[in-house]
Amino acid sequence: MSKDLVIVESPAKARTINRFLGSKFETIASMGHVRDIPSRALGVNIADRTFEPTYRVMPDKKKIVAEIAKASKSAEYVYLATDPDREGEAISWHLIKAAKIDENKVRRVVFHEITESAVNEAFDHPRDIDQDLIDAQQTRRILDRIVGYELSPVLWKKMRSGLSAGRVQSVALRLMVDREREIEAFVPEEWWSIEADLLKQSENGRANDAFKSKYQGILGSKETVKPSTEDQALQIKDDLDGATYRVHAVTRREVKRKPSAPFTTSTLQQEAYRKLRFTGRRTMAIAQQLYEGVELGTRGSLGLITYMRTDSTTVAKTAQDEARAYIKEKFGDNYAPKSPRMYTKKSKAAQEAHEAIRPTSIYVNPATAEKDLSRDQFKLYELIWQRMLASQMADAVKDRTAVDIDAKSIKSGTHYAFRA
Repeated sequence: MSKDLVIVESPAKARTINRFLGSKFETIASMGHVRDIPSRALGVNIADRTFEPTYRVMPDKKKIVAEIAKASKSAEYVYLATDPDREGEAISWHLIKAAKIDENKVRRVVFHEITESAVNEAFDHPRDIDQDLIDAQQTRRILDRIVGYELSPVLWKKMRSGLSAGRVQSVALRLMVDREREIEAFVPEEWWSIEADLLKQSENGRANDAFKSKYQGILGSKETVKPSTEDQALQIKDDLDGATYRVHAVTRREVKRKPSAPFTTSTLQQEAYRKLRFTGRRTMAIAQQLYEGVELGTRGSLGLITYMRTDSTTVAKTAQDEARAYIKEKFGDNYAPKSPRMYTKKSKAAQEAHEAIRPTSIYVNPATAEKDLSRDQFKLYELIWQRMLASQMADAVKDRTAVDIDAKSIKSGTHYAFRA
């Protein structure tokens, strides 16, 4: 009996999926794109303004395309399980064209996490190829080629060879130029700050630890006055020589801080650089490994995170419920809010086609998985795991105390305001 064929992009993803699907399926990795516009020609018909691209099978992919073509002929169904985005949809479409797969056999399956339940759900509900996503990817690729192919030679002539201009770089350069012009047009304003190192006197006459307080202006005035010249600052400093300092008022209030939303692609890259010093490329490469599957001892290969290319902060209800249950078990009911936290993007341009980046199961604790992960995999997974867990926790509650201090000048009798 012939096996159904499953095509994915990478061997790691193929191994993980194959474990879930069993022996009735044959899984092949395409190793990414198999067709592209030729590199040594424009490859886009701009003469009659149809902008029709010319595609060729990449030289290093001819062998894999032949293998897929052969396997597809004997398969009853061909399941295209490439990534759930524009690029993944385009890879599936290119595979059909390059390997000449019978389109009546084709089934498109999409999942945002590589877990047994998610994969089985996708295979139970296959769909057709989404032509709109394919057209979107092609438009992007054609723009890359037209802008880059026409503009890069200008840089080579005017600046130096090897420089690249294109759809992204050109707009980014414009943003940088506009910002630089704003910086150059900025008129700086001079101001000076004055600080006093103070001690709280204890009952036995011994001074406790020093603390800093900042000059606010004249006591009783509603406006904070900052000296705008060095002479003004020195004049106030001189007037404060020998001044007496006493507490004028103490204000205490409760401050709440909401947790940050789960990661999107951009916030993950930013936080990974800030905390781990990972470049964007390094972050995405490690995230791809965590998404496609990691061998976890006796549990076998398992995808640890959801799909990592997303601009959405939404989270599936099952993941919210699991995180809340974990929080109550580990920390107590007080650490979980009364209802699950919902996050929405402020940007109207956000497509929100996927979930946020989160662990596929919050119960796969980084500490227990550490022995099976590389150092970089562990660090990034821990970052994603902690962010997801925190995002479903109650607000942080802090006491904020402000001490207003009356500094009376013995020279002029002026009452200056300081605050700690």
